[in-house]
Amino acid sequence: MTKPLHCPICKKLVPLDSAEVPFCSERCRTIDLGKWASGDYKISSPILDPDLLEDLEHAEQRHNPTGDPTKHWKN
Repeated sequence: MTKPLHCPICKKLVPLDSAEVPFCSERCRTIDLGKWASGDYKISSPILDPDLLEDLEHAEQRHNPTGDPTKHWKN
């Protein structure tokens, strides 16, 4: 049995064959996009991708060759 899907904006039931899934309408899809664009939504979990972490570490080393990780945040 498939679990019912509810629109994340208005909580209406959304048919799985709807073109707007996971939203119930274009209006709710646009509201959600606006929340992302305005910063209402944030991804707060840490970056766990080892390749991305390595790339970030290399970029930090290029910008901060002294190795002082607090250099950029001192006032």
